[in-house]
Amino acid sequence: MSDKQTSDIARDKAARLLKKRGSASSLNTSEAVPPPQQSKPPPPRESRQRHGSISTVSFMDEPSHTDELHPPVKLENTYQMSPTKRFPVSTVRHILKDVLQNYLQEERYEPELCRQMTKTISEVIKARVKDLMVPRYKIICLIHIGQLNNQGLRIGSRCLWDPNNDTFATQDFQNGSLYAVATVYGVYYE
Repeated sequence: MSDKQTSDIARDKAARLLKKRGSASSLNTSEAVPPPQQSKPPPPRESRQRHGSISTVSFMDEPSHTDELHPPVKLENTYQMSPTKRFPVSTVRHILKDVLQNYLQEERYEPELCRQMTKTISEVIKARVKDLMVPRYKIICLIHIGQLNNQGLRIGSRCLWDPNNDTFATQDFQNGSLYAVATVYGVYYE
C-alpha cells in the first residue's frame, strides 16, 4: 500500500469520526466527502488551495456543538481611534483569580480532565469578561494547566498591538498537584 493510499484511508477515517462527533466542519468540504473518481491525477499539494475551511479543534469532542455560518456583519466607519472606556485590567484579574480558585482548588492533575477544564475555564472567563461590556475590545483567553512536579516554566507571547489601547491581565494558580496560568488579552478594535 502506497503512502498516498494510507493517507487517504486515514483522512477518510478521520472524516467519518469527525462526522460522527458532529465536527465535520473542521475538515475542508472536499476532504469530508470522498472525491469522485477522476481520470486526471490531482494537482500537486503545493498548488491546492483550501477555501471555506472552518476549524473547530477546541470543540472537537463535544457533540452538542454545531457550527453555524453567519454572514459577515457590515459596520460603518466611526473614525473613533481610541476607546471611550478602557479595558478594566484589575477587574479582569479578579475574575481570573476567582474562576481559577473555584474550578481548580480541589482538583488533582489528570491529563484528560485538565484538557476539558482548559476549555471550560476559558469559556467561563470569556463569558464573565464579556459581561463587563467593554465596547470595541476583542477578548482572547488562554489557559495553561500542567502537572506540578518541581519544574520551571516560562510562558511567553508576542503580539502586534497598540501599547496605548491594547492590554492584558494574567493570573497564576497552583495547588498540591497542578498549576494553571490564565491570560486574557483585550485588543482594541478600531
